[in-house]
Amino acid sequence: MIKTINGHMKRKFWLAATLLVILSGAIISSRSATVKKASVAIKKETVAPVASAFAGYVTNIYQLAGLKTSGLDYEVFEKALTGYYNLKENNKLAKNSQIVTVVDFNKASTVKRMWIVDLAKKQLLLNTWVAHGQGSGELMATQFSDKNESHQSSLGFYVTDDVYYGKHGRSLKLDGMDAGFNSNARARAVVLHAADYVCENTIKQLGRLGRSYGCPAVSPEVSNKIIDLIKGKNMIYINADVNGYTSKYLNEDFLTEFNAPADSSVSLTKNTQ
Repeated sequence: MIKTINGHMKRKFWLAATLLVILSGAIISSRSATVKKASVAIKKETVAPVASAFAGYVTNIYQLAGLKTSGLDYEVFEKALTGYYNLKENNKLAKNSQIVTVVDFNKASTVKRMWIVDLAKKQLLLNTWVAHGQGSGELMATQFSDKNESHQSSLGFYVTDDVYYGKHGRSLKLDGMDAGFNSNARARAVVLHAADYVCENTIKQLGRLGRSYGCPAVSPEVSNKIIDLIKGKNMIYINADVNGYTSKYLNEDFLTEFNAPADSSVSLTKNTQ
């Protein structure tokens, strides 16, 4: 009888101990979750104003330059500026660079799908036609490559370089910044040049622009103006929604250090805290 009572008491003791351990674990887990939520909330409060500062800066230029009216999608412009600031941070652009060029191959070649924007003046300097490569498609560019003899356009961020005179006349050398996507631009002789087939008459005759061997070809009427605006270490961003494209210059880490320029200057202020 005494052994039976002792057995019951032991079972009750271990049951109580087990319940106490479970309860303690639940309390600790609950407190941990609460602390984690509070930490996330604090993090959001810290990051949100910085992110909204960049978004506000992009929106301000987008609106003042009339980019929506001209047909440039906000998301594409935001990606272009993300790349621009990453390129600036990596010293790939001229220190006084304030001009960004955006080409959106999501749009048909009958649409004026090149935009040149002055960030300091918050002005759209030019909106015009630009051709894509023969291998990329007819009316729409749907295929992209960085391979020699593909005659396809290449996506991504480019930095403009020197002016030279070649078979297309006055032309502008380009350096592709995205490895595997456009970094073969020099070897392929992908440059910005004038082409007679980039005009309204060609659109009327063919229902599309003429096509290049992969170069972003523009109208002879505006080619010199474009070259003079964007030569000398300025950025071109060629966009299209395709699977697989990635770029280190779309890294958003710089948002934690972003201060919108108060005037025509462009700077990144390092976080010293």
